Amino acid sequence: MGLVEAVCVSERKGMVKKEVAEILLKENWGIDGDAHAGDWHRQVSLLAGESIDAVKKKMPYLKHGVFAENIVCRGLQLTALAIGDRLVIDGQVVLEVTQIGKECHNAGCAIKKATGDCIMPKEGVFAKVIHGGIVRAGLGIAKEARSLTEP
Repeated sequence: MGLVEAVCVSERKGMVKKEVAEILLKENWGIDGDAHAGDWHRQVSLLAGESIDAVKKKMPYLKHGVFAENIVCRGLQLTALAIGDRLVIDGQVVLEVTQIGKECHNAGCAIKKATGDCIMPKEGVFAKVIHGGIVRAGLGIAKEARSLTEP
């Protein structure tokens, strides 16, 4: 099991997200007050804190949200997830993985231009909200175990 390290939102698309104390996830909608909420497949974005740490070696001043991530988690191998996998936060919020990776805006974000690479296109995880609730830093996050009868 991993932990939620930070939660972030932005009011408009294309803006850096800002870290907040907590977020409210709504079923089939996304994060209340976030620009990416809506009836589509990329309602919530996640990145691993460990991946962000690697970029911070080149750019130590980076803050949570700079990659446009909603949830930063630590201790959960996001790169091992597949489309259709489910994540459970605090035993109640359920997210379903819908997409892995996303190209940066404008042929490359500021981080890609500064470092030559960006983690979001390879390691960003996008999900839709199956069951909503409040999420804040410090809550547990885990991949949902599938039953033996599921395909």
